Amino acid sequence: MSLTPEQKQVVAQWVTDGDNLSVVQKKLLDEFEITMTYMDVRFLVDDLELILKDAAPKVDTSDVSKSPPPPPPPPAAEGETTATEEIAPEPVGNVTVSVDHATLDPNALASGDVTFSDGVTGKWVVDHSGRPGFTEISQPGYRPSPEDGQAFMQELSQALQKKGM
Repeated sequence: MSLTPEQKQVVAQWVTDGDNLSVVQKKLLDEFEITMTYMDVRFLVDDLELILKDAAPKVDTSDVSKSPPPPPPPPAAEGETTATEEIAPEPVGNVTVSVDHATLDPNALASGDVTFSDGVTGKWVVDHSGRPGFTEISQPGYRPSPEDGQAFMQELSQALQKKGM
């Protein structure tokens, strides 16, 4: 079944407005009573030389490495020293990290245990892409505080460096 030029304009407007293929497919059925497979809708969009808008990426809440970095401190005026210049930075949170002697997970480069400042414990892994993540957290649905996340990353980095990784 082919679309009329007016229908093609309407489809182009839907795509311009940000509708994805499944929404366009549903609107074709609802408004024009035209049944098309998902692949047919994809071909239609390609034939009309339309560009789909990318949806905003979903945030992986189990990956602490994707948390935004802290804002940089304001620059010091000439002759002034900042607190970071005077003393060494202290750990952000009371987080302890240990590294397993042997990693048994075939999908991990390294693994170990973590205890967060609020007493929640769990296991961590670093996958083959170098991304850290948590497994087996003692409190379901737990998400560490930003301070604990930062402290975990610092402690993990130090622990892995001690192991030569």
